[in-house]
Amino acid sequence: MINIFWFRRDLRLEDNAALALAMQDGHEILPIFIYDTNILDTLHKDDARVSFIHRLLSDLQEQIGKKGHALATFLGTPEAIFKKLIAEHFVHAVYTNHDYESYAKERDEAIAKLLAKHNVKFITAKDQVIFEKSEVMKNDGTPYIVFTPYSRRWKELFAKTELTDYPSHMCIAQIAKHAYPFLSLEDIGFTLSDIKVADFDVSEELVENYEGTRNFPAIEGTSLLSPHLRFGSVSVRKIVSIAAKSKRETFLNELIWREFFMQILWHYPHTVTKSFKEQYDRIVWDNNEQHFAVWCAGKTGYPMVDAGMRQLNETGYMHNRVRMVVASFLCKHLLIDWRWGEAYFAEKLLDYEQSSNIGNWQWSSGSGVDAAPYFRIFNPEEQIKKFDPDYKYIRKWVKDLDSLEYPKPIVDHKAARERCLRVYKKALE
Repeated sequence: MINIFWFRRDLRLEDNAALALAMQDGHEILPIFIYDTNILDTLHKDDARVSFIHRLLSDLQEQIGKKGHALATFLGTPEAIFKKLIAEHFVHAVYTNHDYESYAKERDEAIAKLLAKHNVKFITAKDQVIFEKSEVMKNDGTPYIVFTPYSRRWKELFAKTELTDYPSHMCIAQIAKHAYPFLSLEDIGFTLSDIKVADFDVSEELVENYEGTRNFPAIEGTSLLSPHLRFGSVSVRKIVSIAAKSKRETFLNELIWREFFMQILWHYPHTVTKSFKEQYDRIVWDNNEQHFAVWCAGKTGYPMVDAGMRQLNETGYMHNRVRMVVASFLCKHLLIDWRWGEAYFAEKLLDYEQSSNIGNWQWSSGSGVDAAPYFRIFNPEEQIKKFDPDYKYIRKWVKDLDSLEYPKPIVDHKAARERCLRVYKKALE
């Protein structure tokens, strides 16, 4: 009899909640990862996130292999793979960590039903957040939809919480022998991406200076943590502990924002396709496809917008301050539906997380929870003066800035602003 541990967004042995649970009853553990064709079939064959996942799995394989064991990897749909595993093993239980995104919820419901038919337990644990679902609620039992009171309550609960450091790294002694392969990128039909995920930095110096440096894209003042939290190569409990001990509220607040958006998506799943504030779905978007293509390529004639998009296209990353400028420009200067931008970011961002991406795009368009009012429209030139006055960031990414080839602005700021206010106001009457 074996327990199966299903790696997903928790690609590490250390401090892994569900992996620690899988160890408790003493059964051998079969550690698996499924390259889910429902997801892979929608991606480019050199997707950098798949390369990153494979790198993390290779690290796991190396750690496990030192003790003569191996990670089992599969290509297919989760349902097909579990049918195969149930047929080939006497499975006591399947353990995995919670996932909160729309597809993940549907997938897990289907797997739970399949396993139940074969009398196999499906046991899941909270791992990628400190607080989930309905753990941070108002006194009346309803979800918070404004960040500041949510964060205040989050911190109150955190002060009473003792974080567990799960001894999951000791699981190697319980890993079952098996003959399943460790699949290469080529085996799953992918190639190694030229884009690499950078290591994160949560040094004392970075956290200490974060408040003063995080808004300036020319300074390396951000942690680059987000893809590592997205795929679980580091424990969120470890990172939050570092942030909390530092007494630097700004860094901790960024981690709380992530959980805020997760619980919004959990309670309001309609926000995947619709505005949180339904009246914003009455906006008549211009949705000019040529303008959208120019925005995607970073050729709008607005230097900070273009720098951000070129950085994204070349590296899979964009500085957070610039993300706000870029998103506001698409929605408000070009009057293009926030869902178009959200989908493009979903395709390109190394740290793409559905809840944060949707939450931030709706914030930029004014349609989400805790959103900026619709009449707040970033002036891209003023943003340069505030956050990149020496054009260091811009010149790094917009090499043709001073050339005759650099495009003229595709819209006039004043005219675009007036059009946006007019269109929004009409929709919200």
